[in-house]
Amino acid sequence: MSTATTSKHSAASGPGAPAKSGVNFLRVLRSEWIKVTTVPSTVILLAITVAVMVGLAALGAWQIVVVLDQIASATNAEEAVIFGDPQMYRDIVPEIPSSGIFFGQLLIASLAVVLIASEWGTGMIRSTFSAVPKRIPALLAKNLIMALIAFLVGAAAAFISLLAAQPILSGGDLSLSVNDDGVLASILNTGTCLALIAVFSMAIGTLLRNTAGGVVTAIGIIFVLPMVVGLVEGIADWIPDAARFLPSNAGTQLVMAGATAEGDLTQLQGGLVLAAWAAVLLLISLIVTKRRDV
Repeated sequence: MSTATTSKHSAASGPGAPAKSGVNFLRVLRSEWIKVTTVPSTVILLAITVAVMVGLAALGAWQIVVVLDQIASATNAEEAVIFGDPQMYRDIVPEIPSSGIFFGQLLIASLAVVLIASEWGTGMIRSTFSAVPKRIPALLAKNLIMALIAFLVGAAAAFISLLAAQPILSGGDLSLSVNDDGVLASILNTGTCLALIAVFSMAIGTLLRNTAGGVVTAIGIIFVLPMVVGLVEGIADWIPDAARFLPSNAGTQLVMAGATAEGDLTQLQGGLVLAAWAAVLLLISLIVTKRRDV
């Protein structure tokens, strides 16, 4: 009997034995990547995001050229004053590559919520958690994949925006180059901003487990809340100070290419604030999902 047992053990552990199978984080990542990239509607939406962000940047460059041309052709000083200081328009040229960030945030936030909340709506989340019983690796993989895609979309859109704006600006004797101060950082931080917004929004979708409610909540916090705060900021002195730490305002500072205005967050501070929002909500969503029934 011992000889048979030994032979059986040797056969199972020999070179011809099948490789061990099981769930690991890399396999979970690959699974989530396939889920996102093989859905045509998701790919189309991401392509639209890039196209619209580039279009808005090109439109912004064209508007600057037109306004500066009108200032130069003004017949008197009073007419030129209507358009403002020409230098003001030249100073915002480095911001053109990231000028589509607001639209990008809107679509990326909505997509992140839909990708996670729809799994609860369709019941697919049960299959996901059956394959990954610990749950947290599955949620981390979803967030990591969505953040990576959002970063690539944001950085690519900003870089293409730079290329699209260059010939438009050259027609107005303006220049824009990736070597200009702050431009490269702004392009990369456009991707970083969208990545953090994706994690922030996916956490909201995870907590609410409802697509419509998650999209409304994410958009409300990112876009509507700053408008409301702007309307009531005169009530108390602390309101404008607190408004700097809203996700959208922090994201705006993160992608800044020019000088920071007095009292505003710096580029680094804006990034840290937005990262803190995303990290805290992600942590809460992981804890709640781990403890709550599917």
